[in-house]
Amino acid sequence: MSEECYSSIEFSDFIFENNFVTVIAVKSVPKIDLVGFSIGPFDEGHEYEVRFWVARELERDKLVRIKESGFDAAKIYKIQWTERIQALGQLSTIPEDFYPKIRRVIADLRQSSRTSPEKLREYEHILNLVHDIVNCRLRKIISLATISTPEGHALKNLTPEEKALYERIRQIVAEWRSKII
Repeated sequence: MSEECYSSIEFSDFIFENNFVTVIAVKSVPKIDLVGFSIGPFDEGHEYEVRFWVARELERDKLVRIKESGFDAAKIYKIQWTERIQALGQLSTIPEDFYPKIRRVIADLRQSSRTSPEKLREYEHILNLVHDIVNCRLRKIISLATISTPEGHALKNLTPEEKALYERIRQIVAEWRSKII
């Protein structure tokens, strides 16, 4: 994988991990001092805004519950259906943090599917939907990258990771064209 594409994925993950999310305190917790910053205190039942990576750690320790934890099968199906009905040169609008969120949903389901046949079916279903979304969008991105001057609105629905991929493919195609003709 090109360094540019890989670094755009890493950067998107970094941004996502540091975005604020709403958590609900499961129990009251005193202020926690960490290196460089502190968290809390939390009162049971109240909502707070913390960075995603902090929320995940607090959730693992059963201190908080993340209020909105990403995508479920219905939301992913809607995204997949919307993407499939778009014309070849059109990308549907997806959340800018779609890929970081979906990677976490899949990782969580993969983990829980080891002990639950129901979660295994959900994991496989969501994985199939996501593969279809990615493949649909990838075909469209490749098609757009081969057009000399794509319409500006055609590119507005690209996520940051897709923009990096689009630019890389466009560069490869331009280099190839310059040598072949």
